[in-house]
Amino acid sequence: MNSIELSLFSNRIAAVCNEMGAVLQRVAFSPNIKDRLDFSCAVFSGTGELLAQAAHIPVHMGSMAYAMADVVALIDWQPGDMVMLNDPYMGGTHLPDVSLIAPLFIDQQLAAFVVNRAHHADIGAESPGSMPISSSLLEEGVVISPTKLVVDHQIVQSVLQALLQQLKNSDESNGDFNAQISANRRGLQRLQGLIQSMGLAAYRQAEAALNDYAEKIARCALSQIADGDYQFSDYMDDDGQGQQDIRIHCRISLKSGRLVADFNGTDKQVKGNINCPVAVAAAAVFYVFRCLMPAHTPACAGTFRPIELSVPEGCLLNARYPAAVAAGNVETSSRVVDVVMGALAQAIPEQIPAASHGSMNNLAMGYEGDDKLAGWNYYETIGGGMGAGKHGGGLSALQTHMTNTLNTPIEVLESRYPLRIRRYEIRRGSGGDGDSKGGDGIIRELEFLQPAQFTLLSERRRYRPWGINAEPGKKGRNSLNGELVGAKINAKVKSGDVLLIKTPGAGGWSAKQVD
Repeated sequence: MNSIELSLFSNRIAAVCNEMGAVLQRVAFSPNIKDRLDFSCAVFSGTGELLAQAAHIPVHMGSMAYAMADVVALIDWQPGDMVMLNDPYMGGTHLPDVSLIAPLFIDQQLAAFVVNRAHHADIGAESPGSMPISSSLLEEGVVISPTKLVVDHQIVQSVLQALLQQLKNSDESNGDFNAQISANRRGLQRLQGLIQSMGLAAYRQAEAALNDYAEKIARCALSQIADGDYQFSDYMDDDGQGQQDIRIHCRISLKSGRLVADFNGTDKQVKGNINCPVAVAAAAVFYVFRCLMPAHTPACAGTFRPIELSVPEGCLLNARYPAAVAAGNVETSSRVVDVVMGALAQAIPEQIPAASHGSMNNLAMGYEGDDKLAGWNYYETIGGGMGAGKHGGGLSALQTHMTNTLNTPIEVLESRYPLRIRRYEIRRGSGGDGDSKGGDGIIRELEFLQPAQFTLLSERRRYRPWGINAEPGKKGRNSLNGELVGAKINAKVKSGDVLLIKTPGAGGWSAKQVD
């Protein structure tokens, strides 16, 4: 296969993922999926190796790339099946992220898989939004081990209804699950057409060629970094259960185009929910090194072959069941990126930006409903500043690194939920100074128009986003009715209460140390 044919093959596979995403967005019911785009789509080989993914959510697909082969080995796959899962200890990330996996058979042979993963604002946790201040996985909602949701092309209604009965807004959830099924069906249709046009043998040869090509690019990119060991530590603010200053440490060892990311020295798993499964840590590492590779690098398994992880079992980044993980997927993954980049900044400071805002600033809220007021569930992440680099200042007021979601438009938010957005603006002056200035955070102020309950899971309220030879960004601040509240809080509110969130800015960048 020549380079032109390989490029066409890579782009055709990626187009399958993009079309799956378009279907999922258009058909979904919840704002979290159709407006915020909190979902990802990918194509895998018949053995569970990542072949292509759309430019969706890095923490979704990086973690699936790490864990998919193990999931594939668990199931007796048959044509017309679709398996759902969200168990973080069996290939998931955290419970709201529900994956739907569909096999594609060609001439009675298992040829490929299409997968989508979408964040459900209601997955059955006691607190609205299903992002609780938890101390056990079992407090975080319904745990779905790999289960067949579709058999012989038909939805297994007993499985779906049993799940929906445990959720607060079953109509919306039902719509979202059906949207995920529709996205996979479109992916299967498009992928089947591609494979049949090529022939299965030629398709598998193209798979192998694409992975080999990606591996060559990855090794070349890594070989541009001087061999050696580079270490860095950073800290999580707290776990929401009283433990503070939780260390994440990484040693990056590079030799001849191969890399080992060693997380020995990271603190042990904690009581609160900032723990994460090792697949989430892997996703953060994969993301950083993918950013160092050329833009045309295929997003497939070969890209990650030169990267090895060492993550001690029982530490924060490789927690043991049933450790709580709701915030690990969103907050801890962000800090892993900071730690890996901090280590690389010692080797290639002109290619690495300062720390971005380092928190997804998760806000989950809702109301269970009664005779007078309807129930509702909502979840959003809020952006912040992007770290500055050699070539310019960081952007302001956007999501960075491990998430790639949008905000929910104010018009949608206010028309669907009893909320009023009083302020939504850039937090001027929150980025750190330097030769290049860090991006500014966001100010988001919400007024509750009815009684409700909310959960806030945020970071960088104690530790500022670091700069490179320059000033750090400002810490974030949360307040309720003018009173400062913690980084992680669950509270009930009444009509007229006001929640103010000021997200962190990002670090600045300078060529030389600022005096």
